[in-house]
Amino acid sequence: MTRLRLAFMGTAAFAVPALRALNEAGHELACIYTQPPRPAGRGHKPRRSPVHDEAERLGLAVRTPATLGDAAGQQAFAELGLDACVVAAYGLILPAPVLEAPKLGCVNVHPSLVPRWRGPAPIPRTIEAGDAETGVTIIGMDEGVDTGPVVLVERVAVAVGATAGDLHDALAEIGGRLVVAALDGLVGGTLTPAPQAADGAVYAAKLTKEDGLLDWRRPAAELERQVRALAPRPGARFDLAGAAVKVLAAELAPGEGAPGTLLADDFTVA
Repeated sequence: MTRLRLAFMGTAAFAVPALRALNEAGHELACIYTQPPRPAGRGHKPRRSPVHDEAERLGLAVRTPATLGDAAGQQAFAELGLDACVVAAYGLILPAPVLEAPKLGCVNVHPSLVPRWRGPAPIPRTIEAGDAETGVTIIGMDEGVDTGPVVLVERVAVAVGATAGDLHDALAEIGGRLVVAALDGLVGGTLTPAPQAADGAVYAAKLTKEDGLLDWRRPAAELERQVRALAPRPGARFDLAGAAVKVLAAELAPGEGAPGTLLADDFTVA
């Protein structure tokens, strides 16, 4: 394995296994980029990202720019003298000067089989749609949204009854292992990035508050997938006498009635 000088850009918990894997592989992590602390919890106190916490635990330098669009920040990134940059669940757009600064460019750890489910919410959209298969793709980044060439991909079956939380954790671990292998392959010349398929592109739109509301007029199978797609967070919900009831698990059951009718005391709903 060739030891590379890297930057890592990530924010959400999905990115933590990749950061950990790169560190354990012996690469030089020159700087970690993550989004700034955000107000969270009932007290709305600033909370650091999971990547920030992990970087500090590992003793790595951290930068928290609110944007990568300013010239000074781009110059500071270029001056790191990087071989490559790894991006995972970062949440900020990388402009061309950032993408072009590392010698080998930037690669993204993306939890879907692109071009299906490009965009910010591939895991819940995979479950919501009832896909039987998903995976992790290491993408060579360009200025589009998850449109760059495929460096390496690993496919996995979506287990029956899997929630977004289940799939998130499994794909995060795969992503860590896969990005280390992808960098090895790029440096060693055993991997050549290939353009994504010309058809089959689907955009995984960011979740909204409306995505969580259960509409009893929809087929039961769709509602069951909706519950799993939003579990454990933010959770599906329905309104009961003016109060929001959160639903974190559901299963199909026999019975019939008008949509929204309570059929049994165990919350069997038509």
